Amino acid sequence: MASFAKLGNDLYTGRRSFDIVGRRKLWYVVSAVLIAVSLVGLFGRGLNFGIEFRGGSELRVSSVADLSDYESRASEAVVQAAPDTEPSVTLVGTDTVRVQTGQLEAQASEQVRADLAEAFEVPTQEVTSSFVGPSWGDTVTTKAVQALVVFLLLVSLVLALYFRTWKMAAAALVALLHDVAFTVGIYALLGIEVSPASMIGFLTILGYSIYDTIVVFDKVRENTEAAMETKRLTYADAANLAVNQTLVRSINTSVVALLPVATIVVVGIVFIGPGTLLDLAVALLIGIAVGTFSSIFIATPLLVHLRQGDEEVAALDSSVARRATRRADGVQATDDHDGPGSATGQAAGVGAASGRRGSGSTAVGSDPSDGRDRPGPTADRGVHPYAQRGPRNQPKRPPRSRR
Repeated sequence: MASFAKLGNDLYTGRRSFDIVGRRKLWYVVSAVLIAVSLVGLFGRGLNFGIEFRGGSELRVSSVADLSDYESRASEAVVQAAPDTEPSVTLVGTDTVRVQTGQLEAQASEQVRADLAEAFEVPTQEVTSSFVGPSWGDTVTTKAVQALVVFLLLVSLVLALYFRTWKMAAAALVALLHDVAFTVGIYALLGIEVSPASMIGFLTILGYSIYDTIVVFDKVRENTEAAMETKRLTYADAANLAVNQTLVRSINTSVVALLPVATIVVVGIVFIGPGTLLDLAVALLIGIAVGTFSSIFIATPLLVHLRQGDEEVAALDSSVARRATRRADGVQATDDHDGPGSATGQAAGVGAASGRRGSGSTAVGSDPSDGRDRPGPTADRGVHPYAQRGPRNQPKRPPRSRR
């Protein structure tokens, strides 16, 4: 835990950094693969709509003591009374068998109830029957689509006004649609039943995904505005720093959200069985996981990609490149200045040569007029001519008279 906290601190301060924005082509490929898998499930197998959408009859057999081979026993009981139906049999909880069929007439429904009670050896009153018309499911679908359209429009408007650029809104919307498309595709690929609770889960995913994306974008805006003023980082580098600074936070938030949802899924599968709670939890589990991926690896890299052609971004990148070139030239000039052929090296050579002169030559810094030696000039700095001459000759004071 301490090392993870240190990693977060290093990512925030910039001591360590993952090149997320620079490797955006890799993330695009990963995202394309995910969407392709989703489309295979969506168009290959199609969505498995629940009885609320397709309409039909549902029968529940409660207080079943013997659940051995319950699927075949329930199917045989339904087929005897309604040969043209294809029942769907699932276990709900620990002692309830749920049977869903197409629309049954009243007489056929009563016959199925009696056959199920006989097959599972329970009283007839323990078998309940209900009919759901397809119009209710159509209404739910229509309202869900309307809510989705209104949500996307409002989100686009708010993001465009808040971040003062439509490209941030566009990047966030692409991430949202990516999350919903993948979640729906996984439902189709795995054959998970789509119920009204699943629709609620799909809409909830949008809220979570846009929340995580806005947190990252807010830091991106802060860093890029500072980069525009200081001219020290390119737009891509500033955005990449923002993603790294919010990376640990996004992971922590996702883990905290996924743990209870995963617990609900496990409990629902093992103990409760199919139902509203499990349908909602599965949608949230898939959506939160893919939403975290899109907020980090899709939204910000796509934003940088969209803004590369902007005039102010191009000017910033050009200014940073020129500064880097000048800095590199300055380092090269310093290296050349310290080399053997530089002026400093030549002065050092002159000093060394003068030190190697014979005793008959006057050394640098000596004054033959008074025979006194004075410090000579250093190898890297010249000495003023007045300093070479030594102090001025002061007039001698007359001797004091002795009395």
